[in-house]
This record gives sequence, C-alpha cells and structure tokens, in this order.
Amino acid sequence: MRTLHHASKTFQADLAAFCRGADVPPEITASVAAILADVRVRGDEAISYYAAKFDGAKLRGRDFRIPLAEIKAAAKRLPAAEAKALAAARDSIVAFNERGLPEAWMAKNKHGALVGEKFDPIRRVGLYVPGGEVPLVSTVLMTAALAKIARCPEIAVFTPSDAGGKVAPAMLAALDLLGIDEVYRIGGVQAVGAMAYGTTTIPAVDKIFGPGNAYVCEAKRQVFGTTGVDLLPGPSEVMIIADETAKLSYVAADLLAQAEHGSGRERIYLVATSANLIANVGSELRTQLQVLGRAEKTQRVLEAGFLAIEVKSAAQAAEIANYVAPEHLELLVADATAKQLTQSITTAGAIMVGQYTPTALGDFVAGPSHVLPTGRAGRFFSGLRVTDFLRRTSIIHYDRASVKKAEPIVAAISGMERLDAHGRSVRIRTL
Repeated sequence: MRTLHHASKTFQADLAAFCRGADVPPEITASVAAILADVRVRGDEAISYYAAKFDGAKLRGRDFRIPLAEIKAAAKRLPAAEAKALAAARDSIVAFNERGLPEAWMAKNKHGALVGEKFDPIRRVGLYVPGGEVPLVSTVLMTAALAKIARCPEIAVFTPSDAGGKVAPAMLAALDLLGIDEVYRIGGVQAVGAMAYGTTTIPAVDKIFGPGNAYVCEAKRQVFGTTGVDLLPGPSEVMIIADETAKLSYVAADLLAQAEHGSGRERIYLVATSANLIANVGSELRTQLQVLGRAEKTQRVLEAGFLAIEVKSAAQAAEIANYVAPEHLELLVADATAKQLTQSITTAGAIMVGQYTPTALGDFVAGPSHVLPTGRAGRFFSGLRVTDFLRRTSIIHYDRASVKKAEPIVAAISGMERLDAHGRSVRIRTL
C-alpha cells in the first residue's frame, strides 16, 4: 500500500504525481484519433470492423440497431424482483431530478425593456452506456431518465454487445422501462465516432452523454466541438475520509466496491487521521478481497491506483479533497467533522455523508445521477443534471422608450471599443 504523509516536504509533488498517473497516455490519444478518423471516412464499414476487432461481434450496418421486438422481449423475461428494483430506482432518480427543471422567465430591466430566458430540450442526444463484461444497467437510468425529464425529442443509446451481438437483457429491460426504442449494439470509440459524425445507418447527435473507459472518455474529448459532450466521466474514483469513528469493514468494503470496476485505471484514495487506521484498513482490504468475485481485477486496481494519505486535521483532509476533486467522496467521520467537511469541500462530484451512505447508494438508487466528473475535472465540471439536456436562450425585447434610455450607455461603450457602427445601430432608432 502506497502511503503519503501530509507533513512530508514532498507531499504536494507526490500527490500531484499520483493524480497525473490517471492522465491519458499518448498511445491512447493516438489510437483514439486513428479510430475516429476511420469512422469519419468509412462510416458503417469502420464500425463493423472495430466491433469485430474489439468485441468479436460480426455486425453489418443493418444489424447495428436493436429491433424494438428484441427490447420488448427482454423486458418481458426480466424477473419480477429485478423489474421492481429498476422501477424503484427510476422513481428515485426522477423525483430528485425533476426538482432541477428550470423555468422560463421574463422581467423588465432598468431601461424598461423585457429580458428573460427560455429553455428548450436538445433535439437529439446520444447516451453511452458501458456494457460487455460489466453491463451498467444503472447508467441507463442515470442518463435516459434525465433526457426524458428534459423531453429530448430523440434519444439514441449506444452500448457494446458480446461476441454474439447480444446486449444484456437487463440493459434492454431498463431501456424499455424508460421508453427508449433507438438502441445500437455498438460501443467503444467507434460508438462515439458514430454519434459525432453520423453514418449511413446512424444519424449524428447534437450532444453525447455518459461514462466510459479511458478510450471512450478521450474520444469524447476529441469530438467536442463537432458535437457537444456532457463532461468527461472516465474510470471510477472514490476518496474516503475516515477518522477513529469509522468502522473498518465499511471503509474497506467501499474502497473495494469502486476498485472492482477493474479497468486498471481507477483511482482509490483513503485519507485517514492515523497510520494505525491506514494499516488496519489495509488488513481488512486483504480479508474482504478473498470473497470477491472479481478479486483478481480488483487487486490490480489496488496495486496500481490505491493511495493512502495520513493527515492530522479535517482542514488538511479538505485541502487534499479539493485538490483531487474526487468523483465520489465518502465522509466516514464524526458528525461534527462531516458537517465541517461538507461545507469546506467544493470540488467533489458527489459527497456521501456518514457511516451508512456507501457510494453504491449514489450509484444506484439515491436520486442524483452517478455520471460525475473524474480526473480532477470536478474543479470545473459538476455531475450530470437535467439542465445538461437543455439549451438556454436569452430573450431581449426593447421598444422605442427603452432603447432611448439605453442609447447613451451603448454610445459610450462603442466609443471606447472604437466600434462606431454598434453605437449608430442603436442611435438610429432614437431619431
């Protein structure tokens, strides 16, 4: 277990170096660029090639979109208990995110002109849902539910298939639950390329949403500008701040829960108030790891991406959290300390407060979307919200009286900027 001490003279440099370890290496950047360029030129042919190369699936253009009958059949086969769980999670997500719907407004400004805002759904959105070995059914709920609340007219979902071209039935059932009928069995960089550029069989989208691995995240970064992107949610991250009140089994279980994604690029942080606590958590990790189904991949993440940090105060813990800007932050500390940290930490994607709030609750059922910024992007991005599926338009309406009040100000500013035509375009309306 790699451990840093806040008191170390090299602490800031060492922490920065660890965080940089999650940066996208040049070989991934180059590989993504090559695939995107190929999809842009060859379209469906390129997508078929990469589906075979990376997923082992032999797909032609006509096979990309999953027939509605296949989606409906999967929903009917889903066990009742699983269907009930999906519906309950959906209801929590909808209830939370409906509160985030903005309302249009109009008011008079100081000149007497009408000004305001209106909000319109983005016309066509593309949702990326990781699948394959770990089909993230919850991501369907955490993205499609928000798009539905925003009333986006067209919602296209992309998720990888297995070698036989099949998508996990639970994934299809979740899509049916939300009324999504445009679903493509395509994943990876090629899916991002299809969304951005369009192909013969797949219309381009206006904005791409959803998490993915390092390749998918980099692909979204590279197509930004051609199309919109939500944020850059890459491999999972969790930071747990723990003090002597924390239950060791809870701390270890929650660290392992995020490490089990298993790509090898996850980042797992433990910020603890003593070396003894760090050592005890390490022992508990080893014990719990023995009973996990994905122990080998989880162990790989712990070896490459786990960092323990010893601090002496809540202020030091907050300083570290604000620098790292973790995707998920758990506060397994005394109540008073948790309240203090909740106020002082301003860059976390989501904060889970208290001994009984593991990240998995936020991942699946609490309500907020689990699509959150990673790789320190929380310094400038927030987690996915309904407003991300909307466009805001400003509205301005002057009449003759109000334009006269504004004209002297425009004249002064246009003079300072040496843009006389700007000033004249307003002055001519006052003559």
